[in-house]
Amino acid sequence: MSLNVILASGSESRRRLLTSAGVEAEAVRPNVDEDAMKAGLRAEGLPVRDQAMRLAELKAVKISQRRPGLVIGGDQMLALGDEAFDKPKDLEGARDHLRKLSGKAHTLETAIVVCENGEPVWRHLARPKLTMRPLSEDFIEQYVEQVGDPLLSTVGAYQLEGLGAQLFNKIEGDYFSILGLPLLPLLDYFRIRGVLPS
Repeated sequence: MSLNVILASGSESRRRLLTSAGVEAEAVRPNVDEDAMKAGLRAEGLPVRDQAMRLAELKAVKISQRRPGLVIGGDQMLALGDEAFDKPKDLEGARDHLRKLSGKAHTLETAIVVCENGEPVWRHLARPKLTMRPLSEDFIEQYVEQVGDPLLSTVGAYQLEGLGAQLFNKIEGDYFSILGLPLLPLLDYFRIRGVLPS
């Protein structure tokens, strides 16, 4: 590859998606205070999708200011109407997420920004829509017990690539974007930039 690619994230699933698609990217945690940033963005009254885009950009810019190459920043937020969901803090929080989402459709606002020399050069927002089937309390309890702590790493307290598939009766949108990285448009951009052969 002619350009160095850096993933401004500690997300193992994003790094794995890139590697599987043939993109060698060094993962560097941006160490931003996401909770404080989200609180500020919500106080501004920004729509959930704009909050996700601003956080993705912040992460990419922070690393890009000190590292050469193309830096990928990503963020994903779950929107149930105007309400934004963060990753649950504990398993009781995961149960609460599932109760609130049960029987309803929500959107995963999946933002990605590529920066170079500290400036954004490309951005993309994917908005997959997922409809959760009505869940019984017994199912929620069994599901949370079976999956456990990995639920705390996702905004909706589910992992679609595993048992989380049982939660839904309809999914609209790109699978990779649901996993947290709009991979296909990113690969297109990398071909334009010569990172990948066209």
